[in-house]
Amino acid sequence: MLDKIQKATDDLEKELSDVACAKTSSHSGGSIWEDEKAEPWQRELLTLFVKNQMRVSLALPLLALVFFATNLLWVDWAISIGWLSLILGAQGVQLFICKSYQKSNDSNVTVSDWIGALAASEFLYAACWSLPLFVFWETGNIAQHTITVATLMTVVAVRIMIANSYMPIIIAGTGLITFSIVIRCTMEANPYYLGLGATAFLAEIFFIQISRRLQKTARDMLIFKAQREQLIGKLEVAKIDAERGRQQAEIANIAKSRFLATMSHELRTPLNAILGFSEILSEEMMGPHSVSVYKDYSGDIHNSGDYLLNLINDILDLSRIEAGKHQIENSPISLVDVIEDCSRLLRMKLQARNQTLSVDLPKGMPKLLGDERALRQIWLNLLSNANKFSDENTTIKAGVKMLANDSMAIFVTDEGPGMTTSEIENALGMFNRGEGAEKKAIEGAGLGLPIVQGLIKLHGGDLHIKSKLGEGTTMTVTFPPTRILTESQEAFAQTLQRASDSQKALISMTS
Repeated sequence: MLDKIQKATDDLEKELSDVACAKTSSHSGGSIWEDEKAEPWQRELLTLFVKNQMRVSLALPLLALVFFATNLLWVDWAISIGWLSLILGAQGVQLFICKSYQKSNDSNVTVSDWIGALAASEFLYAACWSLPLFVFWETGNIAQHTITVATLMTVVAVRIMIANSYMPIIIAGTGLITFSIVIRCTMEANPYYLGLGATAFLAEIFFIQISRRLQKTARDMLIFKAQREQLIGKLEVAKIDAERGRQQAEIANIAKSRFLATMSHELRTPLNAILGFSEILSEEMMGPHSVSVYKDYSGDIHNSGDYLLNLINDILDLSRIEAGKHQIENSPISLVDVIEDCSRLLRMKLQARNQTLSVDLPKGMPKLLGDERALRQIWLNLLSNANKFSDENTTIKAGVKMLANDSMAIFVTDEGPGMTTSEIENALGMFNRGEGAEKKAIEGAGLGLPIVQGLIKLHGGDLHIKSKLGEGTTMTVTFPPTRILTESQEAFAQTLQRASDSQKALISMTS
């Protein structure tokens, strides 16, 4: 499952690279219209043009009405009405094509066909707007001429704003109007008109340059939009795959926990018999053995069975913790007493390796609200680890202390080989063992630290491991301030512990 997620991540990175390449190619002079794969972006641009055309469909007709009313001062009304009819008819043709495009679902009609139709309608529209240069033009009427050229340049500016997505449509419309202005002004052979024509020509070039930049911006935006949608789609697929993998992992984990719990219970029953009978044999309770070596063999059987029973108990505890079914019974506990008691149990192991245990137990330490069995298990696991991983003739320092934030901590410091950061992370996993344990063949199944971490989290605390290669390891278990009892809290906790179930329920309801 992790391979699938990694593959999906690699695909996303590749898509991001493709987006960057598309961006680079768009600025390197390559035309998007030359790429067959760019058809979706081209259609988006065409849709953008059609929407703009529909939104401002009344702008130029209103300008035509104003121009029509102004020219009634100089031009016969019949000619003016005829021109206005042509303008409105050309506008109607273009709007008809735009609406047909919006309603069209015919996949046989390509984008280039629509571009050709719109460019033709734009040429017709521009031709109608250019007619006043030759039909309305009064010789020597500079005011009329200026108004006509200014109105047509306004039309050019409006058309460029609307059609900036498509250069063919821009050239078909504004190019014809500008060319007509230049021809008309050149025919006058007057410096004023030559300057007016040159201004119109330069303005057209300026407008086209702006249009090209706007076209590139719109194109890039649509490219990134489409690429982003593709990435989002693939990310959603990867997310679904990851969620499916997580669910499968949870199901597998639950099945594993059930299996371990079931097998642990099934194995403990015959192990109790093995332990009992092997102890009887090793102690020669039924009489001395005829062969003395049998006593040693039965002792080995008992020790192996005891080790196996402890391992099964650890597995069962860890499976309960993972399943969230491990319940702790809170009661006022003296950590000092727990540490002293458990340390005595391990002194024989320490003496066997000539190790010294230095325990710092300050007087007057407050009691802790916690599960005594769990705290004993935590301490025994920490101290056993220090015993196994420390060399002979070394000192193990341990104890309990109050921290600055009013929390309580127990710590164990050994003089072992130490661990790297990666080894610490590995040691906190189930059935994982450090490199030192593997190299020295130190006994253990790799369950001690996971159990410690699980039990301390049930108490709302944390496990901190500080280690350095060649300098040993310090393991610190901290308990939150909420579990540190004052004298009044300790008395209340003891009263609550002695109360019956119904009294506990009543106290819980009224507290």
